[in-house]
Amino acid sequence: MWMCILLRKPFLDANIHLFPRLARTHTYNLMAQSQNKTLLLKNSQILCTMHIRGMADLIQDNNAPSPDSKSKSKYNSSFPVLDGSIHLEQMDITEANLRNSETCVQRYLELLEKVCQRKESDILRHTQVNHKLLVRDRLRLVLDDDDFFELSPLAGYDLPYGTISNAGCITGIGKICGVWCMLIANDATVKGGTLYPISVKKQLRAQNIAIMNCLPTVYLVDSGGAFLPLQSEIFPDHCHGGRIFYNIAFMSSLKIPQVAVVCGSCIAGAAYYPSIADESIIVNHIGSMFLAGPPLVKAATGEDISVEELGGATLHSRLSGGIDYITSTEEEAYERVRNVAMTFNFGRCSKESMKYDDPLYSPEELKTLAPQNYECSLDVKLILSRLIDGSRFQEFKAEYGPTLVTGFAHVKGHLIGLVANNGELTYQASLKGSNFVNLCSYRNIPILFLLNTVPQTSQCTSLVQAEDLGRRLKAQACMMATIACAEVPKITLVIGGCFGNDSYAMCGRSFDPNFLFLWPNARVALTDCRSLFADFLEGAENFSLDKSTLKNLEKKLENESSAFYSSARLWDDGVILPQNSREVIAKCLEIIKQKDLQTLTCQQQPILRM
Repeated sequence: MWMCILLRKPFLDANIHLFPRLARTHTYNLMAQSQNKTLLLKNSQILCTMHIRGMADLIQDNNAPSPDSKSKSKYNSSFPVLDGSIHLEQMDITEANLRNSETCVQRYLELLEKVCQRKESDILRHTQVNHKLLVRDRLRLVLDDDDFFELSPLAGYDLPYGTISNAGCITGIGKICGVWCMLIANDATVKGGTLYPISVKKQLRAQNIAIMNCLPTVYLVDSGGAFLPLQSEIFPDHCHGGRIFYNIAFMSSLKIPQVAVVCGSCIAGAAYYPSIADESIIVNHIGSMFLAGPPLVKAATGEDISVEELGGATLHSRLSGGIDYITSTEEEAYERVRNVAMTFNFGRCSKESMKYDDPLYSPEELKTLAPQNYECSLDVKLILSRLIDGSRFQEFKAEYGPTLVTGFAHVKGHLIGLVANNGELTYQASLKGSNFVNLCSYRNIPILFLLNTVPQTSQCTSLVQAEDLGRRLKAQACMMATIACAEVPKITLVIGGCFGNDSYAMCGRSFDPNFLFLWPNARVALTDCRSLFADFLEGAENFSLDKSTLKNLEKKLENESSAFYSSARLWDDGVILPQNSREVIAKCLEIIKQKDLQTLTCQQQPILRM
């Protein structure tokens, strides 16, 4: 069967779905990287020597401009400079990390291409038979530019009920008339826009992000309603389909604008999007709304009725009043969305770009620092030095609990607090983490968590160890409570392992960060099965399973802990490449900042459609 890509240009970069413009500028070539390992080793040695010799001069002369950086900001100049040089004795680890990164990134690229594939017959039916635009073309017409921050593109891949490409909908954040907005757009080339459990989960996550960051939300609705064979996983529960409609009303009560465009069929539950939204637009002869379509009416009553008579644009704009604007074309409808956005009365971020320094070390080197496993992790400050402005970092409690690194830095001019794993989350490290998160919360400083938890390896065999474990658990519980109650934006980036209860204390998904992303090498599991099964296979006593069963179980858990398994099930907001992390974090901080410009207060009820 012929397949084609639902993109006009080929993939130039692994993260083209996040930053199309960035992707066209910076191309990551895995083959070239693989062929030049000798050159990488030689360059790293030269770089190491250069950094060691030049660090003293660099610290003394902070005002010397860098030829490839922006003007130095006076607000950054007081923070000390991190030594991010990679030493010769670390080369074995960095080479192993690079090999692992290449494998993970190659797999990521393959999956990303698969989920963007569509059957040629589905595309032709959508564009030529139904005369509709493809979903990404719709987004381009709504947005100011192509800089669309897509969320969870791998969602829906290889699920128990099949692969639902992109979960049947595109969600992401972009600017409309200068205002950051959340966009939720059905893709009718995937199962006719039918809603599966993963589709509902993806839309609910997008709404949660919109609520946390006070983002106006635009719905491009083209859906055949719920997939009935899985109705028990879509309809009845607290976080099933009905929650989407609750959120639309709740967000309206928070004075977060909601706009819906009927750009295709809105059948059954899908008809409630435009019915509850603050303002609704319909495309004549293309959009329709009804709970049951003409075939069901025919089967139930024997009556023949057309789509337009039952729930077309004229009916809803003139008789039912369920639609506010009717347009003759899709292009006109999306222009109307932009006109409506101009009435949001939302404060816009200043167009004046902030001045900041680029990191002293190349973000491309993050590929060699992405940990293969917790046993091959390098000092997390090496990663920080490639993410933050000027590689400048004001460390907090540097000598206390050193297995957790905390402190202040800037990312593209935005002040942030940093909490990064540098080993086990010990008693002292947990107390330091609680102290620092509290400090950021009082000062209203967003927090970035770099999560790479280390499974506890030592067994509890004595009273002293039991007491130490009890103190550690108590301190971690304190850190969890502090993070849960901290009223500041939180961004979590999983750079390595996301294991067990330590991941909760580092603001894992359960603790509701504003955004959470994974590197391709990341592992998400209750424990690291690679070390767990190594112990079993060596012959642990009193363990009844044979080695064959253990190996099968190890393979299963290995697959289920991968970053791609996680992202397919929406346990995160997307997999990103290490070298793009600085751009992604800066984009998140810019989006978060828009909320600070709003002075809106909650009202008793949403906008009611009369």
